[in-house]
Amino acid sequence: MATTNTVPFDQMPGLVWFDGKLVSNPDAMIHVLTHGLHYASAVFEGERAYNGVIFKSTQHSDRLRKSANILDFEVPYLSSEIDAAKNLLIEKNSMPNAYVRAISWRGSEQLGVSAQQNKIHLAIATWEWPSYFDPAQRLKGIRLDLAEYRRPDPATAPALAKAAGLYMICTISKHRAERKGYADAMMLDWQGRVAECTGANIFFIKDGKIHTPIADCFLAGLTRATAITLAKKRGIEVIERRIMPDELSNFSECFITGTAAEVTAVSEIAQWKFTPGAITQHLMADYTAEVQPKGKAAAA
Repeated sequence: MATTNTVPFDQMPGLVWFDGKLVSNPDAMIHVLTHGLHYASAVFEGERAYNGVIFKSTQHSDRLRKSANILDFEVPYLSSEIDAAKNLLIEKNSMPNAYVRAISWRGSEQLGVSAQQNKIHLAIATWEWPSYFDPAQRLKGIRLDLAEYRRPDPATAPALAKAAGLYMICTISKHRAERKGYADAMMLDWQGRVAECTGANIFFIKDGKIHTPIADCFLAGLTRATAITLAKKRGIEVIERRIMPDELSNFSECFITGTAAEVTAVSEIAQWKFTPGAITQHLMADYTAEVQPKGKAAAA
């Protein structure tokens, strides 16, 4: 994974928006007995600003609030207020091209499984993060391992929330993949069907058509939706369906999507090989064009 950040995140210069106030990044601290740290009662969003405009900012703010509701708490700010806070932070940090992280969590008033009276906090931070993967590899195609952990049955976890606790198995799987020389890992769902990567949705191409797993036990990303829309604009059929691992040898191309990953080609998943082709390349270019601000309309 490519990142230019060499300073520890808790020592980065700049400001963090924290419960309605701008504080210096090193001073944006919480207590060690915070419920969100011990019991994963936290939800977050990953967003990107391009030339000062956050792509799909309101949709991200809406999803943050929805994720909190799924985890049985209410973000104490409206989506419009969250949008304004993100824009203010980008301006004050002089960071028009940035990764934006909004996070909401239960505080430290009580520490136990039940924490209904805890204060709900919201913080927003920004940092420079040009590309999640090495730019050259994004074009050639990254290599994916096959993760041991699987996305859980929706009956056993709040699978449709962007919740901190759901990423525990993603971190483990990505670490294992990186130690083996891969860039990331593809995860199956609890029934052994293709699901997603550790932080990105996945697509496959066969005979000019795009196939992608049904997102009912993992997050249907906003970048995923954008890629589907862009493909349909090109007249490319997109089929959302169950995909089994033994089908992967039948696909010619593969790519992943996510706010951090954007649109990235895949050349290998474990024993399965793919050759990035025209459809993947077109969608990579289309996505880059889509996220660039288009005059006053983009800032509205």
